[in-house]
Amino acid sequence: MKVVFSETQRRHDPTFFLSSGTQRPNPEVPRRCDILLQAALGAGLTQVAPDDAGLVPVAAVHKPDYIHFLRHIHARWCEIDGASAEVIPNIHPDRRNGAYPASAVGQAGYHMADTACPISAGTYEAALASAHTAYHAAGLVLGGERAAYALCRPPGHHAFADLAGGFCFFNNSGIAAQALRSRYDRIAILDVDLHHGNGTQGMFYGRSDIFTVSVHADPIRFYPFFWGHPDERGEGEGLGYNLNLPLPRKTGDEGFLAALDIALDRIAAFAPGALVVALGLDAFEGDPFQELTVTTKGFARIASRIASLGLPMAIVQEGGYVCDALGDNLASFLGGL
Repeated sequence: MKVVFSETQRRHDPTFFLSSGTQRPNPEVPRRCDILLQAALGAGLTQVAPDDAGLVPVAAVHKPDYIHFLRHIHARWCEIDGASAEVIPNIHPDRRNGAYPASAVGQAGYHMADTACPISAGTYEAALASAHTAYHAAGLVLGGERAAYALCRPPGHHAFADLAGGFCFFNNSGIAAQALRSRYDRIAILDVDLHHGNGTQGMFYGRSDIFTVSVHADPIRFYPFFWGHPDERGEGEGLGYNLNLPLPRKTGDEGFLAALDIALDRIAAFAPGALVVALGLDAFEGDPFQELTVTTKGFARIASRIASLGLPMAIVQEGGYVCDALGDNLASFLGGL
C-alpha cells in the first residue's frame, strides 16, 4: 500500500484556538505529520507525493466564493489595523441566505463555523496540498490499488461546501469520494473519527449516490454539538442516505465495534463500488480529547471489520492528536487491513 503525503502540508502551523472561551495551544500541529508518516513507513507503506491537480478537486465539492475566500483572506486580514496574526472570526451570522458581506471580518464570520480553524499565511497552500493528497489516493484506487492511505493534514471532515470549522478547510474525504464517483455509481464514506463528520454530512445531505455514515462521540454535550444526532437521515433525494451512530462518553472497543457492525451492515446494503474511510485516531483512550476509550489493539479490530467489506478504499486521515501512542494506533489500524 502507498502513503500519499505532501511536505507543503506543514505550512499550516496554527498557534492557538479558543475552547470554552479559553485560548489554548492548537493541537492540529505539523508534528502530527512526522509521527504518522514514520508509523506508515514503519508499517511497510511506500511514500509517494501527490500530483498538483490545481483547483479541480476542491471545486468539485466546494463553492467558488469559499475557495476565493480561503485563498485571499489572510492577506486581506493583515491589512486591518490591529488585526490578529491569524484569522479568527468574531461575528457569525444568524442566517446564511442574505447579503454576502464585502468586508474581511464579515466574510470570516460567514465562512468559518467556529474559532478552531485559524487561518495563517500558509493555511491555504497546506489545505490545498491536503486536498491533492486525498485526490491522489483516490486516483490510486481508481488505478487498481486495493487501498491507499492519504496522510492529510490539515484534516477535512468538519468543512462544508462553503464553511471551515474544527481544524478543517477543504473536505478531503468528500473530495476523495467525488473523485471515485468518476467510475463508481455509488460511494460510501465511513467516518470513524471521535467527532462527527458534520461537514461531510452537510456536503452530501441531499444526495443518494454518496452514503455518509459516522460513528462518533455523542454530540449532545460534545463538538460539533449541532450535528451528528440519529434523526439526521438526509433530505430530499438524500433521505435515508445518512446514518449517525453516536456513542456514550467513555465507550471502548466493544461498544465502538458494535456500532461499527451496524454501520457496515448498512453500507453493504447500499452496495457501493468503493469506500472512503475518514480515519480519526482520536477515539483512542489516551488522545488529548479523552472522550472515548478505544485501545491501540482496538484500531486493528476496527480495520479488520472494515476490510471485511472487500471494497477498494481510500483511507483519509482526519483527527488523532499528539500522544505517545499516536503512531502505534495508525500502525495497528494499517496492520488490521
